[in-house]
Amino acid sequence: MATKEARRLPDSITDLTDRTVVRPRDLGISAKAVARLLRDGRLERIAHGLYEVADADITQHHTLAQVATVVPSAIVCLISALNFHNLGTQAPHGAWIGIEARARKPEIEWVTLRVFRFSGAGMTFGVDTHVIEGVPVKVTSRERTVADCFKYRNKVGLDVAIEALREYLDLPGRSIDALTEASEVRRVYNVMCPYVEALLAS
Repeated sequence: MATKEARRLPDSITDLTDRTVVRPRDLGISAKAVARLLRDGRLERIAHGLYEVADADITQHHTLAQVATVVPSAIVCLISALNFHNLGTQAPHGAWIGIEARARKPEIEWVTLRVFRFSGAGMTFGVDTHVIEGVPVKVTSRERTVADCFKYRNKVGLDVAIEALREYLDLPGRSIDALTEASEVRRVYNVMCPYVEALLAS
C-alpha cells in the first residue's frame, strides 16, 4: 500500500517546480520525498542540498541558473553578462559574478567563479532580473555591462571592452543617454567617451 507521502508526490516533477535546478525548500516537500525522486531518477544530485531535474530542458545559460540558485544575491556581470546579451565574441569559462563588498566569497566546486566586489550603486544600478530555467537571475544591463568592461578593462582586456561597445552601438535599440548614464555611474565616462565618439563617427 502506498504511503501517505508517496500518494502526495506528483507523477511529474514539473508539477512541483518550473526550475531545472532546485533545493528541497524550492520543492516544498520532505527529505523523504526528495530521496524517492532521486531513487526514481527524477532528480539528480549536483552537490549537497542541490539537485537538477532529470531530462529538463537545459539552455545555454544553465550555469547562470545553477549559480543563482546557490547565490541568489549574486549579479551576473562582465564576460558572463556580455554572453547573456549576445555582445562580443567572448565565451566565459565558468561564471563572472558580482557580490557585496563585505560578503563572503562563494565557492561552487563544479563552477569556476570570477568574483568582483561591488558596493552602493554597484549592487543596484543597471541590474535587471531575468528568469532562466525558472530561476530568477540578476544580470547587469547591456549599458551597465559595457561600462563595467571599461571599468575593469585590465581584467577583461581593452579590446573586449571596445568590441562590446562597437556591437552595442550597432544595436537598433541602443540608447546613448543610457550608455552615458552608465559610464557616469560607473565612473568611466572620461575613459569611454572618446571611443564612443570615434565609433559613432566611423
